[in-house]
Amino acid sequence: MLIEWNNKKIMNKVITLFFFVFVSLIQLYAQSDTVRYDVDVQGVASSGTYSPFWLQNREYGKIASSPTSADVMVGFSKEFGSKTRLFDYGFKADLLLQIYDKKTLAYFHELYLKTRFSVFDLIIGAREEHLGNQDSTLSCGGFLFSHNARPMPKITVGIEHFTIVPFTFGFFEIKGAIAHGWFTDNIYTQNLYLHHKYAYGRIGGKLPVHFQYGLDHVAQWGGIVPGVGQQPVGLNDFASIFLASPGGNTSTRNDQLNVLGNHIISQSMKLEADISDFQVSGYWQNLSEDGPIRFIWSTMNRPDGLWGLSVRNKNFPVIKGILYEYLNTTDQSGPYHDKDGLIYGGGDNYFNNGIYQNGWTYYSRSIGTPFISSPLYNKNGNVSVMNNRVQVHHFGLEGDVSGYSYKILGSFSKNYGTYNAPYPEMIRNTSMMLEVNKQFATLSNVQCGISVGADFGKLYGNTVGCMFSIRKTGNLFHY
Repeated sequence: MLIEWNNKKIMNKVITLFFFVFVSLIQLYAQSDTVRYDVDVQGVASSGTYSPFWLQNREYGKIASSPTSADVMVGFSKEFGSKTRLFDYGFKADLLLQIYDKKTLAYFHELYLKTRFSVFDLIIGAREEHLGNQDSTLSCGGFLFSHNARPMPKITVGIEHFTIVPFTFGFFEIKGAIAHGWFTDNIYTQNLYLHHKYAYGRIGGKLPVHFQYGLDHVAQWGGIVPGVGQQPVGLNDFASIFLASPGGNTSTRNDQLNVLGNHIISQSMKLEADISDFQVSGYWQNLSEDGPIRFIWSTMNRPDGLWGLSVRNKNFPVIKGILYEYLNTTDQSGPYHDKDGLIYGGGDNYFNNGIYQNGWTYYSRSIGTPFISSPLYNKNGNVSVMNNRVQVHHFGLEGDVSGYSYKILGSFSKNYGTYNAPYPEMIRNTSMMLEVNKQFATLSNVQCGISVGADFGKLYGNTVGCMFSIRKTGNLFHY
């Protein structure tokens, strides 16, 4: 069996983190806190070259792209307490055994510690995150962050949940954080760093209508680039990354003329309204890969973005939620980077970068929307994104019928390749999925699920597949 550690430093960090988790677990037992266990077994069988799109591209990399695979995950966790405390803490450790293509991998899918003091959060480790303002269960994935790629080890500090600003009578709320992460996949670039910070504001308070605006800034920096060498990683270089300013003398000529590292800015808006038993949400997300940065409604690539409309019902379980999203990435501020002799704007080439050729991906999966095709689909072995000009209509529906929860996803896309390497002709693709889950009280609350997915089109090939799952959760020490 191959244990997938990337280097000794990462391994030592994980061992140290696991040790603190173990110590915390012992303390929790003594204090009679609630520690939960989770055992999950999944299997996929499908007919094509890849497993169906929606069986694998919303699972944080837990499901392999291979047509057949099996997974066993065992973990334990503690969440923050339900009561508000001045100080609280939690943790999670999930060990995943993944079998596909005659290979067996074992790694910690999630492994983190988190603490909260008043409204401030500190998280150390790798965890599944829902970042962005899109619907949490039915969305095709946020433009900048989706549920497609494996969790990345990070250190995050900030206010992670909307918190009322004092003296605003509950009308104004904010959240924001800063994170430093490590790209441990070491695909093309070795020891690459992640910088991420975000800030969101929301107004409305107790009113039935709320409006929020947010900004995310990410950057890939440092690392050893083949043919180029070690990229700057000093304190002054971090300041350049934080401020998105040009690099110093040790950086490449391009980074001295533009900015150090590979930067992406995402802006988002969301309007929420409570109407009787319904909550209606509309949102818009946009990306900027070049300056100057303007407000979302006046960016150079304004035709691009993710637009979503979600309707949720509180008292009709048969249809709990319904969603429509439209994704367009075909504009990219035009095909050319040089506009009127100025080196900005145009040719955004989403998720790609000239220095970091692995781009905005992690373990060969797009970190952002999965419709910007992940490099794992590249048949020529290229580590870059080869399809980032897409138009997508996406639909979602979920509910509960007689104790059976269901979810339906359907996506219809037009794919054009990239500006630099367009497809000879536009490629249409359809991806669909039906998921049904049932919890059986007579079987110690074991949850069983089945998902049926299908793809139609030349992009990923025609395929039909099923995923079966059995899950058991409970309190580790208390019954």
